[in-house]
Amino acid sequence: MSSTLKTFVLMAVLTAALGALGGLIGGRGGAMLALLVAGAGNIWAWWNSDKAMLRQQNAHPIDRANAPELFEMVERLARNAGLPMPAIYLIETEQPNAFATGRNPENAAVAVTRGLLRILDRAEIEGVIAHELAHIKNRDTLIMTVTATLAGAIAMMANMFAFTGGREGRGGALGGIIMMLLAPMAAGLVQMAISRTREYKADRVGAEIAGSTSGLAGALAKISAAAGQIVNEPAERNPAAASMYIVNPLAGLNMDGLFRTHPSTESRIAALRQLQLHGR
Repeated sequence: MSSTLKTFVLMAVLTAALGALGGLIGGRGGAMLALLVAGAGNIWAWWNSDKAMLRQQNAHPIDRANAPELFEMVERLARNAGLPMPAIYLIETEQPNAFATGRNPENAAVAVTRGLLRILDRAEIEGVIAHELAHIKNRDTLIMTVTATLAGAIAMMANMFAFTGGREGRGGALGGIIMMLLAPMAAGLVQMAISRTREYKADRVGAEIAGSTSGLAGALAKISAAAGQIVNEPAERNPAAASMYIVNPLAGLNMDGLFRTHPSTESRIAALRQLQLHGR
């Protein structure tokens, strides 16, 4: 299934969840209103979710004058990947991390944190940039960004339900509580189902773009260790965006269990070492 088709399917699933929440909050009228809002939101998300995600994460654009070495690095790796030069953004947090966004390679951006530039060495930064370029090359960024945006909308509506309560006779209090819990959980599960396979593929393609597995492997180890110690405030405020990052940025999510948005760092590093052993 293509990335575009997956995006449409996910939009339909998340729209249905929004409609169900609207029905619990306001009955048939609430469901219709929620579906109309979801439809408008889907159109908006298709064209603007990348910009919204960058704003949510407090990312600001940087140019060649601000970071000449980083620009040269991204240009070279983009050429290796056969991609247009993406826009580059900086996130003001000391947690080392990064993500890519954009609806296609021609409208893509790579965002890195200040902590990533401070803590990682050059080869490790190259590995991270190459991984994010792999997401752009694999056209993962559309589905990642749209899903994170719409999942955030579901979580917001579920939180709203916690304060307004369900209408009498339309699920009752118990039904409302169940939906309040299950709607954001369903959205998270959708993200997780995508993340686990796409991260391994982006690691592999990223290593090919960089020409080495060691830089990315070292970067994953450092980022994972720091993510549990340094709070990423923009990500904590918008947890639906966690799946966008190269390593889960949320504090306290260190188990490779069902409710994790990424495969374990150990398994990703092991997969990269296997690639190295086989000379790939």
